[in-house]
Amino acid sequence: MKKDYSKMPLPKLDDLFTTEEDRKNDKLEKVVDIDLTIIDDFPNHPFKVLDNEEMKKITESIKDNGVLVPALVRKKDNGRYEMISGHRRKRASELANKTTIPCIIRDLTDEEATIIMVDSNMQRENILPSEKAFAYKMKLEAMKRQGFRNDLTSDQVGEKLTSVDKLSNDSEDSKSQIQRYIRLTNLISPILQMVDNGQIAFSPAVEISFISKEEQQWLLNSIEINQSTPSLSQAQELKMLSKLGDLSKKKIDDLLAQEKPNQVEKLKIDINSLRNKLPRTIPLTQYKEYIFKALDYYNKYLEKSKDRQR
Repeated sequence: MKKDYSKMPLPKLDDLFTTEEDRKNDKLEKVVDIDLTIIDDFPNHPFKVLDNEEMKKITESIKDNGVLVPALVRKKDNGRYEMISGHRRKRASELANKTTIPCIIRDLTDEEATIIMVDSNMQRENILPSEKAFAYKMKLEAMKRQGFRNDLTSDQVGEKLTSVDKLSNDSEDSKSQIQRYIRLTNLISPILQMVDNGQIAFSPAVEISFISKEEQQWLLNSIEINQSTPSLSQAQELKMLSKLGDLSKKKIDDLLAQEKPNQVEKLKIDINSLRNKLPRTIPLTQYKEYIFKALDYYNKYLEKSKDRQR
């Protein structure tokens, strides 16, 4: 039977005027400029993008030289893009009044995108405990969804290699340290912020993560009242009392009111009174620096006043 070519679909122009090599090259990754307004942040991105001194340096560099290292993105179903690696470069580009950012577009699964996002950001010089905590948790969950087997053997003697083992092999932290970081994701936000600020040490914070959210709120209130944070031994006692179902607001207050060994006498100031005196634009983490600068300024003022009176 003779074919009816009139009913056959016409070949695409690309197929007529390009070679197979050209079409393969079209599929290769390239650097393209993408409008900043159509790039969305990675969902639940655990790394903070702060307008700090480091961001100012990145912004100035982009103003002078442009973005030297392309960002990595993937396409979304709605025609927009999702940032995988390059959140700070994107923010700095916005501050530098750029409209586009050079990007590599890569086809990635959710799990692949999560792992690359975490690995690329772990190269930062300064990483907060909370950032590590949520990053490790996200990567571990992605690895498990990928089907990383818990019965995989790592050598001929049959040592079992779990997802956490594999995660540890890819990072600078040991398996137990990774598990301790992930424990921090059980802390309520204000207490986790205190860990990031250095007000609560890492080891006590891990112990605190085992008490309930309600008990953590009691602890937060007691910290503000007593202007004291739990030591490691106190945090361990809180964990034990919580496990026994015997932790109460009074016991937390009594515990934090205890004088710690080698404790230096501290000046206690109501945080609410400070908030009323200091500009509201100053974050809590910068109160100390602001107060010391204000005292320096005030002392210089007193010296000048004395000089005028002589």
